Amino acid sequence: MFHLARFRNYDWLLTAAVLVLAAVGFAAIYSVDLSRGDTLVYFPTQAIAFGIGVLVLLIAAGLHASVYETYAKWLYLGGFLLLAAVLVFGETVRGTTGWFRILGVSFQPAEFAKVGLVVALGWLIHRYDRGFHKPQFVVASALLALLPAGLILLQPDFGSAFVLLAVWFGMMLFSGIQKRYIALIAGALAFGFIAAWLFVFADYQKDRFLTFLNPERDPLGAGYNVTQSVIAVGSGQFFGRGLGFGSQSQLHFLPEAQTDFIFSVISEELGFLGASVVLLLFFFLLSRLLRIVRASRSEFGAYVALGILLLFFAQIMLNVGGAVGLLPITGVTLPFVSYGGSSLIMNFLLVGIAQSVAYSSVPSASQGIF
Repeated sequence: MFHLARFRNYDWLLTAAVLVLAAVGFAAIYSVDLSRGDTLVYFPTQAIAFGIGVLVLLIAAGLHASVYETYAKWLYLGGFLLLAAVLVFGETVRGTTGWFRILGVSFQPAEFAKVGLVVALGWLIHRYDRGFHKPQFVVASALLALLPAGLILLQPDFGSAFVLLAVWFGMMLFSGIQKRYIALIAGALAFGFIAAWLFVFADYQKDRFLTFLNPERDPLGAGYNVTQSVIAVGSGQFFGRGLGFGSQSQLHFLPEAQTDFIFSVISEELGFLGASVVLLLFFFLLSRLLRIVRASRSEFGAYVALGILLLFFAQIMLNVGGAVGLLPITGVTLPFVSYGGSSLIMNFLLVGIAQSVAYSSVPSASQGIF
């Protein structure tokens, strides 16, 4: 199951990209910590999660991809049961019941559920062996996504639920399902959004969406966060104000600067140049994952790598888009950069799974850039 020889074809460039992104995240989190006094709060916790995440990455990369295929159903079921349990035994933070807290350590099951869904969808697509024209395939795949997404909405956590549905929809598009199914899915999603708006979404989530459409409708209330974020991004100009010298982040105009608005902190303190480097690193990360998708000899491996790519892409778009005012603020973290132990560890796990797919698919994954 685990063999060191698999690291011969290890994609070191992919790992280097995530390590550099994590380093940028550490710098931004350290800056946020400086604004809160002499005692570091977020940085030490993130450092511990980073160490665990790197270990998880190495173990996951050393496993054969067939291991994930064998245990795909159990990974998915584990994530689903954790989501159900957190609604009963979880801790409520800012109106969202989405964390287990044990011995002072918090864990967010929604992050693990993302991993379980990606692996389960890869297993399902491989199992149907190109039978994507069958309606039962669409129904089965939709249930795989809707069940955990529904539990996450009950927390409520609109951002994570949207990410799960976006990954499912993207994988269905790339699987080549018939156009009539795509139309039905689009219609079902529209109906689901209307139903969720009427019966599921909390008032603050509705405010976020309405504020996205018109940030000036409540500049001191629901529109305050995005307004301050856009100011922070613009005030960084080209070279930035310097690490630890951003007025918006250091003077606490940006709420949750270490998570939701970490990109705003980077833009203000490192400027357009620093923000561009971060976006280029994400582009490079996604391009390496795309290379693994194209080179995979296994349909299961290809679709799992595709799901990981789509998962990262959705989270990047939601976080960065929200920070610059192009999308609603959803609370989705920026992969490898935002503060959050569960998110960081699970993201490293996803990279490890992609490396596991790569080792048996690419003659030398570290040769060439694309």
